[in-house]
Amino acid sequence: MSGGKPAASAAGLGLLVALLAITPAHAEPAPPNAPHTLSVFAGASLSEAFTALGRRLERQRPGLNVRFNFAGSQQLATQIEQGAAADVFASADERWLSHVREAGLLAGETAIFARNRLIVIVPKANSARIQRLQDLARTGVKLVLGAEAVPIGHYSRTVLQQLSRDRDFGGDFATRVLRNVVSEEENVKSVVGKVQLGEADAGIVYRSDVTPAVARFVRVIEIPESANVLAAYP
Repeated sequence: MSGGKPAASAAGLGLLVALLAITPAHAEPAPPNAPHTLSVFAGASLSEAFTALGRRLERQRPGLNVRFNFAGSQQLATQIEQGAAADVFASADERWLSHVREAGLLAGETAIFARNRLIVIVPKANSARIQRLQDLARTGVKLVLGAEAVPIGHYSRTVLQQLSRDRDFGGDFATRVLRNVVSEEENVKSVVGKVQLGEADAGIVYRSDVTPAVARFVRVIEIPESANVLAAYP
């Protein structure tokens, strides 16, 4: 998922191999082509990639139904903790996978299967005239972020703090930007949607969220490598 490709790039091959090897722990081995369901809980940023992978799996394994639950990783972890049954949990950060592990609800080892970078998006019309990252701190800019508990929200705040260490931004950059937050969302797709619809002047999302369908409605502002984070998906 790092690099510019939006869909099943890095998430694709490695995870496809892993999913093909999975038999739900609660189920008896099924005979070939017998109807069965694979329940996958996955972070919202994986929606496009995993939906494509699910279709491939269903074609390769007649009788398999891949059922997805896409949401913020924190929401998925809470659902699992409260008894929701999942065969696979793909989190957008280690924090919420660790939460489920510490609750004794994981079987087997975990592994990082994809990585992602962050970018800033603005609506195509760009009525706030945001041309560079420094503009996010301008008075009156309407910024939408993921909530702190959401992986994209946590990563976004890390980026802002790291930008504040750069003399071109100033030590109070993160503080000034966070004053402009008008909405904190429960998953990254909600951030994308508000910017795409022009309900916010800017948002911080994953690079993979700017799919061809989204790219028609937004512009991208890059975050310097020195301040960006490499989001890991376990």
